[in-house]
Amino acid sequence: MSTPHDPHPPEGAVRRAVAAALEEDLGGLGDLSAALVPASANASLSIVARAAGVLAGERCARATFALVDPSLEVRWHLGDGSPVAPGQVVAEVSGALRSVLTAERTALNFLGRLSGVASLTRRYVEAVEAANPSTRVLDTRKTTPGLRALEKAAVRAGGGHNHRFGLSDGILVKDNHLAGLGIADAVGTARRMWPGRSVEIECDRIGQVEEACRAGASAVLLDNMTPSEVAACVELVGGLRPDGSMLVEVSGGVTLESAPRYAAAGADLISVGALTHSASVLDLGLDLGRPGAVAP
Repeated sequence: MSTPHDPHPPEGAVRRAVAAALEEDLGGLGDLSAALVPASANASLSIVARAAGVLAGERCARATFALVDPSLEVRWHLGDGSPVAPGQVVAEVSGALRSVLTAERTALNFLGRLSGVASLTRRYVEAVEAANPSTRVLDTRKTTPGLRALEKAAVRAGGGHNHRFGLSDGILVKDNHLAGLGIADAVGTARRMWPGRSVEIECDRIGQVEEACRAGASAVLLDNMTPSEVAACVELVGGLRPDGSMLVEVSGGVTLESAPRYAAAGADLISVGALTHSASVLDLGLDLGRPGAVAP
């Protein structure tokens, strides 16, 4: 089980994702290329970073090697959330060469994808903290289907925070919801139906922010506003809810360049879909650990 600050995904989510990935890769006949390697050949190989970034996905890579061949020995030098530099050894894998080769791509796919999410998240967090240390960077539900728990853990590894995991975790009333009901009605109904849940209202103009404040919403989500508009909304919320009981979140096309400006405008939260839907894979490879590392 993971906690809000734990950089690791739940073990159950890891097992399901890795099992599905291996089934996809191996098919019915298994690894035909690795079958050409003598069964007696053993090797010591290293997982090496080819670029700078932040590591994530250790549990997935570990589970991949274990499911392919429990006798493989894997020694990790770095864990999730650790910075990596080009040429740095992340882990060492020893055992049957056939097994290492079979597990290689699946393990690296998880490490590369999740480390890419963690690396991009770290860049946003550092940019935002420089402008306003109290502003938090959040992910969204724009995740790869089936991999949400893994990608949200990677966001935590990068120093970010998680928004809702799923639709039952909180109430977010967006513009399409408001096509069928008003803000005050939405907040009131939500409070009656789920009194313990947070209620957030998406707003694209300052008048909606005022209405959400007066209705008792927990937070407002300022959608595609400029930094100056966000500053005006922050001032309004501070005047109407001086006890700090209402959070101001910014979302919609936030970039590394604009995120610090939104933080400086006073936003409590900045949600960035790009953390999971647009992160580049961090390049890692599996190299022979040393000359003569393959033994018959």
